[in-house]
Amino acid sequence: MTVPEPWIRHTTDHHVTHLTLDRPEALNALTPDQRDHLIDLLAAASADAEVRAVVLTGTGRGFCAGADLRGGSAAGDRVPGDVARTLRLGAQRLISAVLDCEKPVIAAVNGTAAGLGAHLAFACDLVLAAESARFIEVFVRRGLVPDAGGAYLLPRLIGPQRAKELMFFGDALTAADAERLGLVNRVVPEGELAKTAHAWAERLAAGPTRALALTKQLVNASLDTDRATAFAAEAAAQEINMGTADAREGVASFVERREARFRGR
Repeated sequence: MTVPEPWIRHTTDHHVTHLTLDRPEALNALTPDQRDHLIDLLAAASADAEVRAVVLTGTGRGFCAGADLRGGSAAGDRVPGDVARTLRLGAQRLISAVLDCEKPVIAAVNGTAAGLGAHLAFACDLVLAAESARFIEVFVRRGLVPDAGGAYLLPRLIGPQRAKELMFFGDALTAADAERLGLVNRVVPEGELAKTAHAWAERLAAGPTRALALTKQLVNASLDTDRATAFAAEAAAQEINMGTADAREGVASFVERREARFRGR
């Protein structure tokens, strides 16, 4: 089933793809179709050589209020394995699409990010937040276990104790507190969010795209590997990257004492 186009607005300009969740009346809660469409858009951005950065944001008062649970099947209709399968093929696949995207992904959090929505932001490479943004580990309020990769992401970002505090109590975290904990790179005034996200994305789009992709891969993988494995991965990434045109341009610009002109190749 195809998602109605207005639910996710997507444009590409100057090598930057902008993905905007556009169901403000539902605080941009994700339906299964919308979630799958977002996965496809991230995959397309990853594979498109003309795309060199991605910005993910929302409209209205919400960035993303999580999964849209309306219309879901009743508990009595489920058989063993249904929930795990739905999670594996749904929310977990979305978080993986962000983590595995070969282009830098910036979250521009314009409002409430709850549950899956919070984890969608935390999976991004860089997180900008408007002053009104709120992050909520809402699962405990509903008697649920955190999903969408939360128990994987949060301890790696802020440590296990802080992660448990957020997940055990489910209190709303202000943008300023999220920045203090290290979940947000920068908090900006409401009217500056889109401008700042665009400026950051343009800087990334002007960078050495393959080197950034390999850097993202190295950093993400380092959290799950030992030193020897991390060092081997670093050496392999260097070997791959030194064959790119951007690496040759970077070295040439240094020797010639001029600004590098990266082409994403």
